[in-house]
Amino acid sequence: MTDLIRTVDSPEDMTSTAAELRRIVDTASITPSQSLEVFEAWGSALGQSDTADLPGVPFLRLWLRRNTLEPIITKELGAGALHGDWMEDGRARLKAYPVGIVGHWPAGNIEIQPLLSMTCALLGGNACLVRIPTELRDMIAQLIAKLVQSDKQSLLTSRIRLLAFDHGRLDLHRAVAQSVDGAMIWGGEEAVSTIRSLPFPPWARLAVFGPRISVAAMDAASWADAGTRESLCRRIARDVWQFDQQACSSPQVLFLEKKNGESTADFVQALRTAFEAENRAHPRESIEGALTSAICQARAAWLLQNEANSAVFPATPDWTILVGHGAEIPQPTQGKTLTVLEVDDLLEALARLDGNVQTLGLAIADPERESAIASLAATRGIDRIVPLGRMHVFGPPWDGVDLIRIMVRMVRHLRPVDAEQGRNE
Repeated sequence: MTDLIRTVDSPEDMTSTAAELRRIVDTASITPSQSLEVFEAWGSALGQSDTADLPGVPFLRLWLRRNTLEPIITKELGAGALHGDWMEDGRARLKAYPVGIVGHWPAGNIEIQPLLSMTCALLGGNACLVRIPTELRDMIAQLIAKLVQSDKQSLLTSRIRLLAFDHGRLDLHRAVAQSVDGAMIWGGEEAVSTIRSLPFPPWARLAVFGPRISVAAMDAASWADAGTRESLCRRIARDVWQFDQQACSSPQVLFLEKKNGESTADFVQALRTAFEAENRAHPRESIEGALTSAICQARAAWLLQNEANSAVFPATPDWTILVGHGAEIPQPTQGKTLTVLEVDDLLEALARLDGNVQTLGLAIADPERESAIASLAATRGIDRIVPLGRMHVFGPPWDGVDLIRIMVRMVRHLRPVDAEQGRNE
């Protein structure tokens, strides 16, 4: 199977490709356990020298491990689902079945997102039509070649078609939409709105992961503690560096709760040291001119906006720390640009957040206060509350929904003898 990535030029091409997958879904089933065997081999193959250091691959390899995915399958689908068994549910029994063909529209800013999205649907026994953003085609081809190499019996590769076509071809987007039973849609507001408006079948399930931002917060007892300061700063740096701060789970702002007027200068210095160390370990290989310009403008605007503001950054656009006061979240710059905001009370600052914030990374010394902050964050629309350093851990629920369950039908079978007993009682 060497033609997983296909260039499609017409709706007819798309329809025939979908028909191939439909025949496979209708005639052959696969259990999550069988998929996990292939994923384990794929993850091992990705560790080879030609792919091990590609963007996002270390993260993808962790995701593909059986000990990562098996607990998720059990949690979302039930203990019997791993091997495709029926599960007792009172007088009835339940079993997970695929929805059929799942279309995937990944965003172009996260290199491995097409594959992460695809794996979620494959674990439900589905087939996948995955649009590959043009800028990711070469890298995805490298990674998918490792899957072909690992999937000796074509258990999964027979269920996958990666589609290459221009994002402006609405006729091809429509053809995909008309051919699927479910869709996983990722990206910015314009892209999400466009895909949601396509003519999906009325039974199709849509999982939408739209544009959001994430923030981090530390109480005074955490950031002022010299014993843990360096460790916490390293965790923040890792969260900022992954995916070049382009993911919805990337921290754009760090709220620091003041402590009796104590200066945050030592903390900012420790954060600078952590950023410098992370930059040495994972240097930027290239940067687009538009992002360089945005970073330079953000630095200048921040310093000119308020004389109390300050900033720490190298001469290059590798990273930036902007320091100020207040709870107003500025427009994200990305490109490893973190805004550090001093606030009087974390609860007051977090109470101003809304559903646009996806993930909250926390370092709170008092467990009871952390619980109160988490509860407040949840009421404000935040779906993931995690310790600093774990803001990108890809696991369900994501954006408040399960990742595998959403593309699975839980079929309920009430057997005749049980139904008769129910009437007699």
